Amino acid sequence: MSQNIGSIDRILRILVGIALLVWGFVLSQPFNYWGLIGLIPLFTALIGWCPAYSLVGIKTKKTGTD
Repeated sequence: MSQNIGSIDRILRILVGIALLVWGFVLSQPFNYWGLIGLIPLFTALIGWCPAYSLVGIKTKKTGTD
């Protein structure tokens, strides 16, 4: 399992993940548990590996510089 997510991709995933969590648990009353979907982009950003990218063969990480 080698990393396949680049720096910009990681930043975008973190922002989207945080936005989904905020939407689900802060902005919607009562709590909207669909916001838990935000954990997926956060987790993939933290580990640097996306299973969907692996299936399709996408790699946004530059070799050696990221």
